[in-house]
Amino acid sequence: MSTQQRLFVGGAWIEPDGGHYDVVDPATEEVVGRAPEASREQVYAACAAAREAFGPWSRTAPEERAAVLARAAEIIRERAGEYAALAQAETGATTATARAMQVGVAAARFRRYARVEPAEWAIPPQINEAGPMGRAGVMGALAIRQPVGVVTCVTSYNNPWANAAGKVAPALAMGDTVVVKPAPQDPLSVYRMAEALEAAGVPPGVVNVVSGRSVAVGEAAVDSPDVDMVSFTGSTAVGRRIAEVCGRGMKRQLMELGGKGAALVLDDADLASAVAGIGTTFSFYSGQICTAPTRVLAQRGVYERVVEQLAAYAGRLKVGDPRDRGTVVGPVISAAHRERVEAYVELGRKEGAVVVTGGERPPLDRGFYVAPTLLADCTNDMRVAREEIFGPVVVVVPFDDEEEGIALANDSDYGLIDYVWSADVARAFRVARRLRAGGVGVNTVGRNMEAPFGGFGASGVGRDCGPYALHAYGEVQALVWPG
Repeated sequence: MSTQQRLFVGGAWIEPDGGHYDVVDPATEEVVGRAPEASREQVYAACAAAREAFGPWSRTAPEERAAVLARAAEIIRERAGEYAALAQAETGATTATARAMQVGVAAARFRRYARVEPAEWAIPPQINEAGPMGRAGVMGALAIRQPVGVVTCVTSYNNPWANAAGKVAPALAMGDTVVVKPAPQDPLSVYRMAEALEAAGVPPGVVNVVSGRSVAVGEAAVDSPDVDMVSFTGSTAVGRRIAEVCGRGMKRQLMELGGKGAALVLDDADLASAVAGIGTTFSFYSGQICTAPTRVLAQRGVYERVVEQLAAYAGRLKVGDPRDRGTVVGPVISAAHRERVEAYVELGRKEGAVVVTGGERPPLDRGFYVAPTLLADCTNDMRVAREEIFGPVVVVVPFDDEEEGIALANDSDYGLIDYVWSADVARAFRVARRLRAGGVGVNTVGRNMEAPFGGFGASGVGRDCGPYALHAYGEVQALVWPG
């Protein structure tokens, strides 16, 4: 069991006003640690500490900030075994996922933003025939990337390490200071990250962590007058509420919200590749990932084979204790979320979908497990095809021709990442360019972490990853002078 945790505010570890609550292992239902419940006043204090630290930190040389991030990456790498074990206990991730995709990716993100990049660039001179003073002349200009200020980072429960690092690292590299509000289900990993940053030499107030199950904790982290920007990963419904508060205060926003990724399987696709990619919905974080290809659109000529092969794929996956070497599908995050996923499967039945495989709770004594479930003969107007289930559930919708497939893919409130499978690469790219999504995987579910990441529509606002994250956590200032 992890030790009882304190809040991290202004460089000090302080006792929470609201006491502590249990953090539960979703695989065993046992308590793995005690997380602090902050009061609204303590959240405001964290935001004020970040505001006070912003001036000095923003004026620190980029090379010095980069050195801190590099040390943090090394500390995380050195403690990877300890950190991965905690991440696994909090999230129910498999051992490989906790090590590589949670802690490993977090270390990589700190290393990536330890790379100093140009923060200013020249703009070609412009010849003005007559300026505001009625005088002609040449005007020079320079664009400078400046830090935003204090950033509240509200992180998701599915990957507390990588998600938090993806926000904190580029913000610190830009010279921003941060207040991190982790998901209530698994905040302990984020406190370990704060310890690593403290050991790496982050000055007091530059990084603050406040947690709690109360809605008031998140509200205070957003509405504090000391906060200039909110970076949020989570549901679209919560994102809308945050956006309303940000709008009243004219605060910058970066929103990574829900997804209902369409996976178009065209009639000339390599079905083995398509099924393996789509099958990651069953296994990767047990489907608790916004980028999952959960809505399969299969062309009629291959529809039956896609359904058959996906069912066979799901049936081969071992569901169980994520600490066991052979386990592929671990639990979902909580009993409440398991019930939500199961309710969607039952809704699919009532809507007329055929449950090809899964649909029943695995015969395990403990843990919040959901069997990999495949719903076939769906239509795009069913709720199971339109709403984010966030579990190991895939729906399959048939379509006749390319135009219909594109129309069905775009007939969604969401637009985070879509996918196209076709043996004809030119055809696949032609289709991909017509999809209304922030990203499209062409014959792959892999990602390039230097590519921009973000969504259209209800999937979010803004882009991050790679150099785009530096723009996301920065403001652009123009300096103009007579040439």
